[in-house]
Amino acid sequence: MVETEFQQTIQEPWFYLTALTLFGLTVGSFLNVVIYRLPKVLQRGWKDECCSLLEIEQAEKDRDEFNLAVPNSHCPKCNTPIKAYHNIPVLSYLALGGKCHACKVSISIRYPIVELASGLLCFALAWNFGASLQTIALLFFTWALIALTMIDVDTMLLPDDITLPLMWAGLIINSFGLITDFHSAFWGAVAGYGVLWAVFWLFKAVTGKDGMGYGDFKLLAAIGAWLGWQSLPLVILLSSLVGAVIGISLIMFRNQDNQTPIPFGPYLAIAGWIAMMWGEAITSYYLRISGINS
Repeated sequence: MVETEFQQTIQEPWFYLTALTLFGLTVGSFLNVVIYRLPKVLQRGWKDECCSLLEIEQAEKDRDEFNLAVPNSHCPKCNTPIKAYHNIPVLSYLALGGKCHACKVSISIRYPIVELASGLLCFALAWNFGASLQTIALLFFTWALIALTMIDVDTMLLPDDITLPLMWAGLIINSFGLITDFHSAFWGAVAGYGVLWAVFWLFKAVTGKDGMGYGDFKLLAAIGAWLGWQSLPLVILLSSLVGAVIGISLIMFRNQDNQTPIPFGPYLAIAGWIAMMWGEAITSYYLRISGINS
C-alpha cells in the first residue's frame, strides 16, 4: 500500500518538475566548482610539463594538491572554509547578503546565477521532454554546455576534458537512437568539426589572423553528435546572430574595441541548447513563412 502511494506520488508532474529543478540547482553549485577549478587544474598541468621539460623547480604552493575535490570550498579572500549550510544553492547567497560570513567580502553574483540557470534549464527540459531517458541524457548535455560557456567567458578556453567526452557521449547514446539516429550523429560530428575548420582556414588565408580556436570546432562537433547534422545549419545561424547582437552591444555600450577577441563558444552553446529544445518548431515555422512547403 505504501509502495503504491509512493509510486503515484513520483508520477505526479509537479513532484517530478520540482525534484528535477532542485537537483539542477544542486548540480549548478558543483558546476561553479568546475568552472573555477578546471582551468586552474589544466594550467597547473601545463606548468608542470613545462617545468619538467626545462628542469625548473616549482614553488611549494604549486605542488599542493588541487583538483575538483581538494581543497574544500573556501573564501578566496580569507580562506575560511565554507560550511555546508552556507553552501545551499541560491538561498545561502541571499541569506548571507552576497557576502562571506567571515570577512564580509562580496561574493560574485555569478555563483547563484549559474545555480539558478542550471535549475531553470533542468525545469525546461523536464517540462519539454517529460520523464524519459531523453531527459536524463540531455541533462548532462545541458550541464556540459553551461560549464563550457562560463569557462570560455573566463579564459577563452574550451577544455578537451569536456568537449571530447561530450562528443563521444553523443555518438554513444545515439548508437541507441536516443536523440537521433547514429548516421545523423556521426555526420553531425564530422560536419560540425569540418565546417568551422574550413571557416578558420579561409579566414586565416584572407586576413592572416586566427578567427576562432580549435575548441570551437570540437564543441560544434559535440553538438552535431548529440543533435545530428540536420541541426547544424540552425545552430550556426543562431550562434552567428547571437554573437553579432552581443558583439555590437559590447562595442556600443561598453566602448569595447572591435578588435577585442570575443569567445564564440557561448554562442554555440546557447544556439545548440535552443536547437535541442525548439529546433524542429523553428525550422518548420521558417519553412512555412518562406513558402517552401507550399
